[in-house]
Amino acid sequence: MTTHTIADGAARVVEVCATVAPGETVLLVTDDPSRPVADAVADAARAVTDEVLMTVMPPVRHNGNEPPAAVAAAMQHADVIFHITHRSITHTQAAAAAKTPPTRWISLTKFTPEDLASPAIFADFARIRPHCDALAAAFTDATTARVTAPTGTDLTIDLGGCAGNSHPGIADSPGSHTALVHIEANVSPVADGVHGTAVIDGAIPDLDIGRLERPIRLEIADGRVTDIAGGEAADRIAAVWAEYDDPAVYQIAQLAVGMNPAVERFTDGFSENHARFGNVHLGIGTSIILGGQTHTPVHFDAMMGSATLTLDGTPVVVDGAEFPQIPAAVWTG
Repeated sequence: MTTHTIADGAARVVEVCATVAPGETVLLVTDDPSRPVADAVADAARAVTDEVLMTVMPPVRHNGNEPPAAVAAAMQHADVIFHITHRSITHTQAAAAAKTPPTRWISLTKFTPEDLASPAIFADFARIRPHCDALAAAFTDATTARVTAPTGTDLTIDLGGCAGNSHPGIADSPGSHTALVHIEANVSPVADGVHGTAVIDGAIPDLDIGRLERPIRLEIADGRVTDIAGGEAADRIAAVWAEYDDPAVYQIAQLAVGMNPAVERFTDGFSENHARFGNVHLGIGTSIILGGQTHTPVHFDAMMGSATLTLDGTPVVVDGAEFPQIPAAVWTG
């Protein structure tokens, strides 16, 4: 088994995932909790280009909160941006505004130095990319998704006219963006088109919840959560929603699938839970970065461990562990 260093991982982020080239301007947006990772990535970037800048901002309170205006302005003037922050600023107007050529960006939320040396950062992103792209295209082509699980999950999701998104762990073209270590395909569904029950039995990477000891049950109608139950974690989520006093925080913003074969189980880590192989999950809150129209100051994801996803009746993920349309060799190399 190959042992990688933090410097190896930082170099992979810069050279493989972001394909930074000599002469490009690189901006690192970070905060004090994430500074060690930002410093490592900055060192790797300086080995490629002289134009490396860093801005250190106060941590935002919740994922989806906007960064300071000065940071948002700086994000308009870089070729490559790394969001290396304790709370995600991916689902913000600042990030959406920066998602235009020539800028490309990569998010590394709640990363630790150890994450830079983990097997997940050394997954074969290029090999899996065509299959991540294909799932995003399948989301675009589909009219209806259905998500079921033995836990009681049964959701019907209207995807008519919605464009899928591929986040393969590589952002190498102007206007592209991704997050590490996800390898994820996702789609923002029709705003009022999600109905049914979702039993979240895997993890809530956001809000400092992590792996779930007790499942959370979400009742959903007309695209919004109408009821939540499930002990302390559910109470924490409900309290955050109440804090914002905004109906849009209940919006189902995203249907997504994690595709990183190096992540086999849920943890208390942020990125690993998004990446966990075969997990089907929902994003709740703002959807502007995903192609939707909802903007609210919070976004979080809710992971299911054993869900089956079908698109127009065709199985795409089975029992949270199998992609029947993709050869097994893709995952094993």
